Amino acid sequence: MMTLGISVYPDLQTVAEIKSYIEMASHYGIQTVFSSMWSVEGNKPVILNYFYELIEIAHCHSMQVCLDVNPECFKKLDADYNDLSVFKEINADILRMDISYDLEKSVILINNPYSIRIEFNASVTPPNFIQQLIEQGANVSNMSVSHNFYPQRYTGMKWNQFIENNEALKKLGVRVSAFISSQNDNTLGVWDASQGLCTVEKLRFLPMEQQVRILAATENVDQLVVGNAPASAEELQACCESLKVIEPDDEMPGVSIMKKFGAERNRFFPQKKLRLILNPLVTENEKDILFHFMPHSDVGDSSEWIWRSRMPRFLKPNIPYRCAAGEMFDVGDVVMVNNHYQHYAGEVQIVLQPIVNDGTRNLLGHLIDGEEQILELIRAGDVVVFLEGEN
Repeated sequence: MMTLGISVYPDLQTVAEIKSYIEMASHYGIQTVFSSMWSVEGNKPVILNYFYELIEIAHCHSMQVCLDVNPECFKKLDADYNDLSVFKEINADILRMDISYDLEKSVILINNPYSIRIEFNASVTPPNFIQQLIEQGANVSNMSVSHNFYPQRYTGMKWNQFIENNEALKKLGVRVSAFISSQNDNTLGVWDASQGLCTVEKLRFLPMEQQVRILAATENVDQLVVGNAPASAEELQACCESLKVIEPDDEMPGVSIMKKFGAERNRFFPQKKLRLILNPLVTENEKDILFHFMPHSDVGDSSEWIWRSRMPRFLKPNIPYRCAAGEMFDVGDVVMVNNHYQHYAGEVQIVLQPIVNDGTRNLLGHLIDGEEQILELIRAGDVVVFLEGEN
């Protein structure tokens, strides 16, 4: 399951503010605190003492700490690729190498005797370098990769490049992390960041919860860290809720149907979550099928025009015809087959290309802006979970 993290900025936040933020975030299952060792000015004892206290705060709330470092930072702290004792003394969990050593030194760094996890910069480190590390004996369980964040608008990673890199990295068995942006008021970050701190440019200004659902739908990101700070409690709660996996329950109307077809438990996963604005005329029966039937899934042969969840029709529901305005249904409309096509009544469909409104479908609602990115990630057999959005 994907996990969440937050970022803190010692040069921009007081210790009291950081402690309060960590305490608040701990209530929502946040597992990692990201911070930069470059951000504290002073000599070695001052820097180490500061991060020792920060790590203690995080550990008290069951969070790991990931410290952004590079070879120059190592020199300042009298550390080296073959001597991480100074980081062991402050109980560091993860060292993110914003700039890494060469291949031979990086293998030694990864295989450190303290099991401090080494994280490489996935935005600038090609997957073949990670593969070479593994081939040279690096312990893959003690390494991970983390993408950059980009303070400047229009400079974030291309979506396709992000996906391709992650797919290659996941094949190597490496844990992948990326950054998302809070839309909270008055957030802060490195270099006067005022327009979010995300990895992928096209996600920069989307609601944080939606960014999480989109990146979770890729199935190749293990952790998301909020780049700017502080995220609001409401944002963190929404993100936490969106990541919860819905377990099949015998009380769910669709589960017994699936069992009749011999479906195993894994047939209820993976789950891709879509949020829509409901049609004000939708009935309670339609809402119950839309939101509470499990699982909504195609059988692998949906057309270019509609994605189909066929199982609800086996409930033999009564879905009276309801007039829908317009001659066509648009991309992103969520519809249900009505009694005018009795054999398929109750089937839930998502319109992928405009289709004719021939009177056999009732309009349930329309996907909120941005959800089309999740639609593109739904593969044959994936389970779709529908969530209600706000106007």
